[in-house]
Amino acid sequence: MTEPLGSASESLEYNAQTSWEKKDTIWMLSLFGTAIGAGVLFLPINAGAAGLLPLLIISLLAYPMTHFAHRGLTRFVLSGSNPKHDITDVAKEHFGDNAGVLVTFLYFFSIFPVQLMYSVALTNTADSFWVNQCGLAPLPRGVTAGILLFGLMSIVRVGQGMIVRVMSAMVYPFVISLVILAAFMMPHWNLAFWRETMVVVEPGKSYWTTLLYSLWFLIPLIVFSFNHTAIISAFATTQRYEHGREAEHKCGQILRRSHILMIAMVLFFVFSCVLSLTPEDLKLARQENISILSYLANHFHTPIIAYAAPLVAFIAISKSYLGHYLGAREGLIGMWNRSSLTPVEGLKSNFGKVDWGMFLVCWLIATINPSILGMIECLGGPITALILFIMPVYAMYRVPALEKFQCFPRDIFIGVIGLIAFSTQVYALIF
Repeated sequence: MTEPLGSASESLEYNAQTSWEKKDTIWMLSLFGTAIGAGVLFLPINAGAAGLLPLLIISLLAYPMTHFAHRGLTRFVLSGSNPKHDITDVAKEHFGDNAGVLVTFLYFFSIFPVQLMYSVALTNTADSFWVNQCGLAPLPRGVTAGILLFGLMSIVRVGQGMIVRVMSAMVYPFVISLVILAAFMMPHWNLAFWRETMVVVEPGKSYWTTLLYSLWFLIPLIVFSFNHTAIISAFATTQRYEHGREAEHKCGQILRRSHILMIAMVLFFVFSCVLSLTPEDLKLARQENISILSYLANHFHTPIIAYAAPLVAFIAISKSYLGHYLGAREGLIGMWNRSSLTPVEGLKSNFGKVDWGMFLVCWLIATINPSILGMIECLGGPITALILFIMPVYAMYRVPALEKFQCFPRDIFIGVIGLIAFSTQVYALIF
């Protein structure tokens, strides 16, 4: 297991110190950084296109969905008997070998498609800036994607501690820029228009059918937009390494502050974007397969948005790519070591067998340029729902170490949200 962020001299013994420290702030910002990326930058496009009322309803659900689900997954990782075990090891311990393999498989495929989405989004953002803001001829997608992804892989190779520190450092300019951009768009708000467009009714459907259908497909997008499952395992194992029996309390403290920050920040940004555009603008952004920031840069012919928006999008996607890399790599190693092949511990540091393989797949998908929102709706949200929502609730009523955390109303809420998100996958496959 990669050594957690912190001093190498720290032991696994009980640590009663639970006051807020600098390293807690680093983790809080890293959780924020992992979650706030491509999902949030595409959230206004889908949420706004459905109308204002679906967006208001989803906004009320955002915090309980995010906090309860991620805290449940954190408690699941902490429930393992071996302090060094990550989420894949804990799943095997609690559910047995076969179920452990299944959970490891789902864990990897709930994260790696997200990393592929970020690869596409990163390349599209750079291409849009190069053509629309710089006025230059587009470079071949393969060249652009290769340069960008290799640059991020250079950071990855330094280690987990560096990834966490780089991500937390990138959050500061991102938050400041996002607030400034959201505030800058306030004069463009069209409240009168949106009061008349509470729900964008689709042809051939009633008002309520359209509303329910919109909410059904918005839930997996919200799940993905605030999702930081990829870094939860590394986060939980680090806190147990540093705080022992107080790890659960410390994790809850950090998660709570991180979730309040991300929900407040994202909702302000999303509402500012939606109120500044029309449903037709948002549908056009979806067709162009670019983030809301790239669309704003092309829509408003002002130097601040034109140049700042793509930069903010680039930072957001880059830091989320780094955060999801940790989880994808952990899942890939877990699948390798649970396969019929001989476990190879060297995979954790072997660039040729792990990193190059992930790099090449990400580069290929970024070059092909599939629909980002389609991938989020059909892969990112539903599969993540199984790991983030369904599994922790199931474990809470199956694993004795987790029984003390049972809360039936909350567990029902999280379970239902997870089932709704997963059901969109079934619908997409059938229709």
